[in-house]
Amino acid sequence: MPAGFLTPRRLLIGVLCLISLLGSVGLAWWQWDRFESASGTFQNLGYVLQWPLFGLFPLFLVWRIRRLRREAAAEDAAKDAGENPGNRAEPDGKPVATVPAPRPVRPVPAVPEEEDEELAAYNRYLAELNARAQQES
Repeated sequence: MPAGFLTPRRLLIGVLCLISLLGSVGLAWWQWDRFESASGTFQNLGYVLQWPLFGLFPLFLVWRIRRLRREAAAEDAAKDAGENPGNRAEPDGKPVATVPAPRPVRPVPAVPEEEDEELAAYNRYLAELNARAQQES
């Protein structure tokens, strides 16, 4: 293990993730019992599937934050070394995803408007209503 791997902060985060997972599994169990009861509904079954996901979410957040910090550190190291940060790899050798350049915007071809008498009449009516509202205010 690397030095400083089990810091008090990391232990606290791990304990909180474990408490979250155990609590959500307990709530899922409770919803399963409710589903099996005479008054149980499929909503209870949905909660049975939903609660474990809530319990795993803090673990996902920890993983995502660590990954983003590792990418930021690699990017800073690449900038310090004068390398091109677009062509870099993480310390474990995996390529880092970079933000692609924006694609050029293609102009939308003009669609010839067909004269529709009903639509034209409706637009005139709306224009009259707008003009009246402008005069009243």
